Amino acid sequence: MLSEQRHEIILRLLEEKRSITVIELTKLLNISESTARRDITILDKAGKLVKVFGGAICSDNVYLSAEPTVAQKTEINKEEKKKIARYAVSFIRPHDFIYLDAGTTTGYMIDFLQEKNITVVTNAVAHAQRLATVGIHVLLVGGTLKGSTEAIVGTTTVLMLKDYHFSKGFFGTNGVSKKAGFTTPDDSEALVKKTALEQCKKSYILCDYSKFNIVSSVEFAPLTAGTIITDREIEDFKEIADIIFCPV
Repeated sequence: MLSEQRHEIILRLLEEKRSITVIELTKLLNISESTARRDITILDKAGKLVKVFGGAICSDNVYLSAEPTVAQKTEINKEEKKKIARYAVSFIRPHDFIYLDAGTTTGYMIDFLQEKNITVVTNAVAHAQRLATVGIHVLLVGGTLKGSTEAIVGTTTVLMLKDYHFSKGFFGTNGVSKKAGFTTPDDSEALVKKTALEQCKKSYILCDYSKFNIVSSVEFAPLTAGTIITDREIEDFKEIADIIFCPV
């Protein structure tokens, strides 16, 4: 049986069962465990399913409410995030007035910034410190500091953001879903993201492949709200979202 045929069968099985184990696939398809795991990995990278320990689950059935800390997120898909950040920086032009969202991927953008003749507004304390260190004019919004994500949130933050008009904004997200759009676990962070997005002439959502078909607790924008920059081709989203795949 050709690999393409196996992949079609696996996806059909997931539609029916919502989850499947490696052992089940070996029996149903008469293949080895290594082949089953390889097929799952390929389909996971293509965004067709989500690989879990011992098998796979349907890609539209992953709901996450927990918010990892910055320290936990820093080492997850680090190279993919850097690739996205490096490419995102190429859209910055002299005199841009930019909003830089809190998050690890947006933070990596600072490592690649060459254009210094810009102004950056951010709700991330760490981002503000690093931007100031490299000589970029930075404005840190006021509000309440959220410990786990090191982001500033709250009513004061939202009110300040409504006074700004950004030429470009760069945002992180915890999930990207066809139905739920861009999502994040915390309602206060969602409101800050939503407000900042509305004040941007052009918005970019930076997310690696693992964020697709993930739904977190709170939607902060529909898929049409910005251009997605990601590290690899996600076939299912090509027709429904403005999406850029980073060049190799």
